[in-house]
Amino acid sequence: MSIATILGVIFGFGLFVGSIILSTDNVFIFLNLPSFIMVLGGTLAATFISFEPRFVVHSLRTMAGILLAHEVGRAILTHEVGRVIRWGYVIQKGGLAGLETDAARARKIDRFLSYGIDLVITGYTGQEVREILANTVETTFQRNTVYSDILRNMGATSPAFGMIGTLVGLIIMLDKMGEDPASLGPGMAVALVTTLYGVLAARLIFLPAANKVQQREEIVRFRNYLLAEGLALLAERKSPRYIQDKMNSYLDPALHFSIDSMMRGRPEVAKPTNGPSEA
Repeated sequence: MSIATILGVIFGFGLFVGSIILSTDNVFIFLNLPSFIMVLGGTLAATFISFEPRFVVHSLRTMAGILLAHEVGRAILTHEVGRVIRWGYVIQKGGLAGLETDAARARKIDRFLSYGIDLVITGYTGQEVREILANTVETTFQRNTVYSDILRNMGATSPAFGMIGTLVGLIIMLDKMGEDPASLGPGMAVALVTTLYGVLAARLIFLPAANKVQQREEIVRFRNYLLAEGLALLAERKSPRYIQDKMNSYLDPALHFSIDSMMRGRPEVAKPTNGPSEA
């Protein structure tokens, strides 16, 4: 689980609920089912009209997925460098056949990596591998950020439906004004709850989720570009030392991989992991 995300959700709504409890004894005035239905239903309706249904459904699943920890972290980048360096030694010793054997397990769980290794084994030049994988990285990024765009659109739409709900409430309230003028105050409060729901949905749910989905896809794109460069260097038959220095140039110095440390038998760098299961 993504502890930071869960704590952020709890803290955000907790501050809101706590402020209400401290400010009024009538907390139930903030609970209004018609307002909730109007905001949520209107937002979903407008989104399904604007986008293909399968994209909307996947966007909602992606939004729920931010509660889970992201597999592509900072440490993974160092492991990716170490893995490519190891493959450089494998190619020096056993050629491309050795690479195919050594990378068999990684290819089963990482489609991007599997595709890149296929390009290297096929015999493309380093520049060709670099160009093909760069196109793959960018098109994948564009496809996956559609979901963050949809969530951002929902974040922009929900306050509008909150205002629509408020206008509906005001119309009903004014229509009954002649019957009972004393009901104007409570009626206005209920009408404004719809606007409140719309703003909360946008600022605490849809927009933060869209930003996190976007950021995670940018992290995956960076990781894939790093791997693409490493695979291109393997195709060019560069030395492991050159691969290390070139790939390290993409990283924060604190994350640099060191062949010398690997040779001294440090386990955390000597055995790179297979990396994330999706890219």
